[in-house]
Amino acid sequence: MLVKLILITILVFVFNIPFGYWRANVKKFSTQWALAIHIPVPFIIMARIFSKIGFAWYTYVFLVGAFFGGQRFGAYLYNKRKLKNKTMSSNIFRDLLDKEMITH
Repeated sequence: MLVKLILITILVFVFNIPFGYWRANVKKFSTQWALAIHIPVPFIIMARIFSKIGFAWYTYVFLVGAFFGGQRFGAYLYNKRKLKNKTMSSNIFRDLLDKEMITH
């Protein structure tokens, strides 16, 4: 059970990084900002159900922490890249590909 919880926690953290990146590039409290926060939630619920870790109170500590940690880390990556580049999108994958294409 603990191994599943740790794996789902890592999954939630990584899954939220692109959404935090997106959230950092839009106006606070806008529709896109709210979507960047709420779109991952159903996927996290499905991960809970399919992994059978359940909804015990102690799982919330790990998964809520991973949720906000992934969001914050995505925003951190956006802000760090923004200092280096003047043109950026809200999509971390697009920005990474553009960066790779420029350097090659």
